[in-house]
Amino acid sequence: MNQENDTVDVIIGMISSLPQVTGTVTPDTNIARDLGLDSLAVMNFVMQLEDRFDVSIPMDRLAATQTVNDLAAAVADLKGR
Repeated sequence: MNQENDTVDVIIGMISSLPQVTGTVTPDTNIARDLGLDSLAVMNFVMQLEDRFDVSIPMDRLAATQTVNDLAAAVADLKGR
């Protein structure tokens, strides 16, 4: 569980550093609705995530991801914890 919390913190930091993102990012932030990222920004961010965590996130898995918590859970699951 602690590893997943660390993952959430890293993802929040990565999202917060994006130039398009203003305001506070929380574990419950809805990535598509609340951040206002266009599809290119989302894909660039996903590539950064994949590099950072050494995982490959399938598109169907990404489509089912809504919040920062969901994304952290997906990364943790793909890493095999």
